[in-house]
Amino acid sequence: MRTFYAGFEPGQPPVRVSLGVGLLRAVGAELTTLGLARALVLTTPEQAAQGRLLQADLGPLAHGLFSGATMHTPVEVTEAALKAAQGADCLVAMGGGSAIGLAKAIALRTDLPQIVLPTTYAGSEATPVLGQTVDGVKETLRSPKIQPEIILYDPELAVSLPIGLSVTSGLNAMAHAIEALYARDRNPLSDQLALGGLRAFREGLPQIVATPSSLPAREATLFGAWLCGTVLAQVGMALHHKLCHALGGAFNLPHAEMHAVLLPHSAAYNAEAAGAELRPAAELFGGTIGGGLYDFAAALGAPLALRDLGLAERDLERAADLAVRNPYWNPRPVEREAVLGLLRNAWEGRRPE
Repeated sequence: MRTFYAGFEPGQPPVRVSLGVGLLRAVGAELTTLGLARALVLTTPEQAAQGRLLQADLGPLAHGLFSGATMHTPVEVTEAALKAAQGADCLVAMGGGSAIGLAKAIALRTDLPQIVLPTTYAGSEATPVLGQTVDGVKETLRSPKIQPEIILYDPELAVSLPIGLSVTSGLNAMAHAIEALYARDRNPLSDQLALGGLRAFREGLPQIVATPSSLPAREATLFGAWLCGTVLAQVGMALHHKLCHALGGAFNLPHAEMHAVLLPHSAAYNAEAAGAELRPAAELFGGTIGGGLYDFAAALGAPLALRDLGLAERDLERAADLAVRNPYWNPRPVEREAVLGLLRNAWEGRRPE
């Protein structure tokens, strides 16, 4: 097991991060060390069986299990989970962005400490940022209360992630790094975090596709997820994340797959204004950022078209309207017709030039 401490919020205690095989079985010891004794375990419905096993392993240290976490963190799910959290003294989230997002939403309202065991590469665990959906609109909140206190990366948990979701989850993490490279508040540290994360996935994802059970590849990509998540907490995001928040909140598209499809197109859109900033990443993927990311995703078998995710062509106009409403800062002007063209290319699955 390898452990280090990281924290970028002034005045806040550092986050403890551990990587190693078998950390799932160390959760009880973590609770005892921290003086905690009533842990609410959080999972999605799909990972409920894993949650029950963890609950059984914790024995009397488990307060209960809430297995209703879902993508985009709807506030009505958070309200149901808050009832289950009554009497708990901490949260243990096992899963991807859905379970970890729910833990963050509960912690924001209760200040309960969080221990998280990521099973995907979304990187949400590394940020003090919460994206939650209210009446079909996804909003972003930031608070020190949102940041999990302990992150346990166990590559054995990631092995259970299907190849397809491993790929899209990795591309989701890479989107944080790509946008960090041209962020308005980028800095030398954020650049190195971003490029380190991109290298980890460029090297690790093909290994996982070839050998899904490779624990070294899983551990390397989990660390890549931490790098990409950490850079997400360091700097502001731009058009890509605005598009994903707009489409996710309004059309309930699958989160990781949506990031995977949109990433080459949003990167190509911004390369016109941020070519110099994106050049180191473009070199990692064959010389052109949009086409290179598209080819990388295609080689891994990732989805390439929004229509394959369930978005109807008639919804593209509304999606463009949502994307340009209250836009995030972006290196290239966010213009409706240009964004509509981006979305249409992504809907058709056309390779960016």
